[in-house]
Amino acid sequence: MSDDQAQYGVIRSAEDLDKLVRTHRKQRKLTLETISGLGNLSTRFLSEFERGKETAELGKVLKALRTLGLEVVIQPRGGTLSRPSPKQDGGSHA
Repeated sequence: MSDDQAQYGVIRSAEDLDKLVRTHRKQRKLTLETISGLGNLSTRFLSEFERGKETAELGKVLKALRTLGLEVVIQPRGGTLSRPSPKQDGGSHA
């Protein structure tokens, strides 16, 4: 993945995720401090997350992704993307 263009898609490691998130953030010209303030997350956590810390707390990772305008989609490996209708998921977003 190039450092100037985010390559969205399948994530298979913490390293894949950290590179994608860092590139996405930088493309939008957002600093760690800005994301920290918007998401009420420490800059230390965000920095460690972007460096691929494999033990990062899942709740905080999901909060950071939401703050950056990203979402996690789970599907069977090799399957086609399928999103539930708003009625099926209760209209809530994690």
